[in-house]
Amino acid sequence: MPLRVLTVRGHATKSPEVIESSMKRVFGEGFRIFFLAAGVIGAVAGLLWTYWVASGAGLLPVMQDIPTQWHAHEMIFGYGVAAVGGFFLTAVPNWTNTDGAKTAFVVTVFGLWLVGRLTVWSMPLLPPMTVMVLDLLFVPVLAVKILSQLLKRPKPQNMVFLTMLCALWVANGLVHLEWIGATDDTAATGLRAGLLALAGLIAVLGGRVTPAFTRNAMKRDGVPEAQWPQTPDWTQKVSMTLALGMPWVVMIAPPVIAGCWIGLLGLVQIPRQARWRGLATGKEPLIWSLHLSMALLALGLILWGLATFDIGTETAAIHVLGIGAVGGMTVAVMSRAALGHTGRPLTTSPAFSAVYALMAGAVVLRWIGQSEPLALVAAGVSWTTALVIFCVALWPIISRPRVDRG
Repeated sequence: MPLRVLTVRGHATKSPEVIESSMKRVFGEGFRIFFLAAGVIGAVAGLLWTYWVASGAGLLPVMQDIPTQWHAHEMIFGYGVAAVGGFFLTAVPNWTNTDGAKTAFVVTVFGLWLVGRLTVWSMPLLPPMTVMVLDLLFVPVLAVKILSQLLKRPKPQNMVFLTMLCALWVANGLVHLEWIGATDDTAATGLRAGLLALAGLIAVLGGRVTPAFTRNAMKRDGVPEAQWPQTPDWTQKVSMTLALGMPWVVMIAPPVIAGCWIGLLGLVQIPRQARWRGLATGKEPLIWSLHLSMALLALGLILWGLATFDIGTETAAIHVLGIGAVGGMTVAVMSRAALGHTGRPLTTSPAFSAVYALMAGAVVLRWIGQSEPLALVAAGVSWTTALVIFCVALWPIISRPRVDRG
């Protein structure tokens, strides 16, 4: 379709036909709209939280309190789940050699995710039961679609991801059960389980793609095969078992057992990642960002385990996982997938490089700052800026046709 441009007072403006075509394209594939949605919700939620922290420190005009649980919920079940949804809607068809979701389904399932966000953000105005029902619709519909595709070429190593989606749904349900008054103390458990479900997905999927993408890059560069990444078989099996069970253990086991389970997974990541040649990827941000996120995953899990025995704080562990592992891995995978699935070269733009650096800076500031308001504000600014840049850099990629299709 030829590009039509209207001139308004000396400025070039896209015609309505071009805008309509771009919007159809954005909703034509799951990764396009969900990766953008993840960036937008992460940036907005981060901005509101940062403003609230700054106002509490007297740096900005006073803002109405933002519940801590709301902040955690939207980062996990808003940002994190959107990134997961976009990934699975893109990856599963490749795994099974099936057609991707049609536009009508993408629009429908995105609408369910968006309704969930709007209702949670409007909780004071809506009955809690309504909020719960609407916010819990997205994951089951997504899971049924993924199941229908996986059954066409079922493989155990892929089918297990449905258990992680189930864990995310149950964890979100635990949060809402307390919010509607049905339980007294399940929200904190649900939030922890939701974060650890995302961390478990990263442990499994990141453990696949990080050495694989590193190997591909080394192969292109002519690096001898003897120097390619290697992963001990036993670490793959143990890490998958621990990762898949992690959110469930947190929901049903005593804290000491859960902490040992989580810390053990972190320790297993050390020999697992030791021979992935991460230090050889410094020239390519698309690769080193994956290695960094996996290293922060191990660190966060170990810190969580130590906090169980009053060594360090659980808050530090949560934010190393949430910002460093989940945030870092999702922006890395989303940017790479967007480039690859639109036919563009897998080379990092300065914008995406800045996103990875800012995300790394956010986790450092949040970890060392603990409860220091200025450090918390700086971490929030770094996170929010990273996702704003991510959205700006992502838009021309997802709104335009595939490069190899003209």
